[in-house]
Amino acid sequence: MNDLDFKHEILDTKSASFCAAKWYNATIWLGSGQTTSCHHPPAHAIDATALAINPSALHNTAKKKDDRRLMLEGKRPAGCEYCWKIEDMGKDAVSDRVYKSKIYPIKALDEAYRTPHTEDVNLRTLEIAFDRTCQFACSYCNPAFSSTWVNDIKKHGPYVGLVSDGRNHFTHAHASSQLYRLSETNPYVEAFFKWWETDLHQTLQELRITGGEPLMSAETWKLIDWFKNNPGRSSTRLAINSNLGADVDVDRLIESTRGLDVEIYTSMEAIGAHAEYIRDGLDYSAWLRNVEKLLDSHVGAVHVMATINALCLTTLPMFLHYVVQLKSKYGRDRVNFTLNILRFPSFQSPLVLPKALLKRHMFDLSNFLNRWKSVPGILHEHEINHLSRLIDYLDVVKTPHSDAFDMPKLHNDFKQFYTQYDQRRGKSFKDTFNDDTPLDVTLATWYDSIQI
Repeated sequence: MNDLDFKHEILDTKSASFCAAKWYNATIWLGSGQTTSCHHPPAHAIDATALAINPSALHNTAKKKDDRRLMLEGKRPAGCEYCWKIEDMGKDAVSDRVYKSKIYPIKALDEAYRTPHTEDVNLRTLEIAFDRTCQFACSYCNPAFSSTWVNDIKKHGPYVGLVSDGRNHFTHAHASSQLYRLSETNPYVEAFFKWWETDLHQTLQELRITGGEPLMSAETWKLIDWFKNNPGRSSTRLAINSNLGADVDVDRLIESTRGLDVEIYTSMEAIGAHAEYIRDGLDYSAWLRNVEKLLDSHVGAVHVMATINALCLTTLPMFLHYVVQLKSKYGRDRVNFTLNILRFPSFQSPLVLPKALLKRHMFDLSNFLNRWKSVPGILHEHEINHLSRLIDYLDVVKTPHSDAFDMPKLHNDFKQFYTQYDQRRGKSFKDTFNDDTPLDVTLATWYDSIQI
């Protein structure tokens, strides 16, 4: 069944807002004691007092149960606005609630729909972060998810003059995101391993470890050792999110996971100097080598997650051509991509760009899509849909999200942020993005024209 038919025939027949992620999927940050149902809604706090008697309270929070109630009633939880924006582009628009639901058996979707919203539900897919240790400080990340970002704020102080950053991503070290020192006992980590040993290892289809950079966490290697020391006890597929930086021990990862069902998720959306500017700390050549080293190994697949922001669109088509080359060499199932549109911080959204640049990027992406969508054995249906919805998004959607500030304020913050980012990181926006173009405006000249 294709994605659109699945939406109309399976999801919408339950309710116009039903999404299985509210029941079966979670991201849990054990360092901060927070969770969400997927990477779109804002995180919310886990009730620590409930964990001693119910470790599954890491997932079955009062907030999620109320969102389940709304979905069963056909109402839209506000935190899921990303999907509603996509679906409101037209009745045939496919949002992530389709992809987040389609990975489960239809029988499981029926069971979720019949389950009272007040009941606890066992997870089927879980993304978990043990801590925020990370050697990168990507431009659209922040101290809540990167220890290197924490060091930046501690060394240079807060970013100033940002009027649209309502979540205060760049103003403090986000101490609440790491409640316990790495040497201290963390009750959220303890609850996870208790839940894992009890029954979670029996219900999960996939366990994905994220961070920070998870390969810098001792808990990640502890979990890998559990799989090695308990062969046949769990059928859970292990997945690891890694930035695959130069100092990530990919050789140890390959050796430690031999005999395991493991897949790798990594992030990239641009090439060369553009990628290294966006992802501060990245050695792009080392990333390329690590990706191909993994594809030459026993690893099942490498999934490339592109975060679509204002700076990546110039070289995104070239990067996608590289992914196509990998598909041609290793097979389309061994490597694939998703295009995830950035909304926060809103001043880094692609929608802040001038119309001339947006039209150019839409043209380049359309050319890529038209070139490859009909070639057998290259693009998956979800990749074609992600490209189509990005092109439509750049054309139709006017604001990153409902609470976004007006465009002059977003432009102010764009200039304010990257001016300070250059000073702190030893970079140059204008030198990096001053690309040749037949248009009168480049990303660098538009940036230069912004008045603070």
